[in-house]
Amino acid sequence: MHRPLDGITVVSCEQAVAAPFASRQLADLGARVIKIERPDGGDFARGYDETVRGMSSHFVWLNRSKESITLDLKSKSGLAAARALAAQADVFIQNFAPGVIERLGLGAEQLRADNPRLTVCNISGYGTSGPMRDAKAYDLLIQSEAGLVSITGTEAEPAKTGIPSADIAAGMYAFSGILAALYAREQTGEGAVLDISLFDSLVEWMGYPMYYAAYGGSAPVRAGTSHAAIAPYGIYASGDGVEFVLSIQNEREWLRFCDVVLDDASIAVDSRFDAVARRVENRPALDAVIAGSLRDVDGAQFEARLQSANIAHARYRVLADVIAHPQLTERGRWTKVGSPVGELDAVLPAISLRGVTPRMDPIPELGADTDRILAELGLGAGQQLERR
Repeated sequence: MHRPLDGITVVSCEQAVAAPFASRQLADLGARVIKIERPDGGDFARGYDETVRGMSSHFVWLNRSKESITLDLKSKSGLAAARALAAQADVFIQNFAPGVIERLGLGAEQLRADNPRLTVCNISGYGTSGPMRDAKAYDLLIQSEAGLVSITGTEAEPAKTGIPSADIAAGMYAFSGILAALYAREQTGEGAVLDISLFDSLVEWMGYPMYYAAYGGSAPVRAGTSHAAIAPYGIYASGDGVEFVLSIQNEREWLRFCDVVLDDASIAVDSRFDAVARRVENRPALDAVIAGSLRDVDGAQFEARLQSANIAHARYRVLADVIAHPQLTERGRWTKVGSPVGELDAVLPAISLRGVTPRMDPIPELGADTDRILAELGLGAGQQLERR
């Protein structure tokens, strides 16, 4: 079986989320990913928590199918080994603080002088220039600077997203940019230099609310699970407490919702609710009417009515529900990966290529592949590497 990136070698000086997320996507598609880590603890995401049998949940998520080599990049021999790896690689990824990789001697110009076919992907917080170039760039800080926190949460209180949105956005743009560079190299023979920032990536994701604010005169209001311009929209409970998420987005659905689900067609023509703008304006009253209509309807009846009326809906699920979600279990989306603490459950990659089995190799122990990789470079037997 041939995977799309079989034969591609990626060397990554990576830590935290953004760069490891990008390189793991490449590994899923068959690339060999060599992860360079510090000898004194490695990628600091290894220590974020100990919830997965003593391993970090972040690290388990991001680092399957990789090889770990520990190098002291401040030593001559460690730097020489990293340069030798990059000289034979197709892709080099790094997300160190701005300027660090160049001071170490592993900058894009330095590496591509040795290997013109190399694609270098630099991931930073705010980009390579500008007044915030050197600012600390943790995910929450980027979410705040990009305005995501300002539109997330409730009217009373803003909130960050429950996942590292800025890191994931940058990781995905790095992944897609690297694929584009590899495709271009097939035509030109030359590698490329990519500069991806968490800030630019998340600002791109903020396109709709920024246009809304720039041309509408005000930002979308924070509305929890509701919507600034649509009603009914959000979480609604049946009489026995089973919760569904609704999104009534046109008048045809609204009429069916009132007639079939609420069992009261007159609600649809109530002057407070007979157009979407008026439903939004009178949202508290609308929600009260819906709650009253569902007071004697249990969860099974609520769902049956939604299905009968062909109303868009979803179950409100907590994470334990998602883990056992029938859409995952019945499609065989769960598999196993090896790790230093034994086999672990893992969800298959979101990119599904027909006829191709994704690579799902073990999560590496810190430095597990150091000796073997050094031997491949001719730096193994009989040659001591300076290590801290």
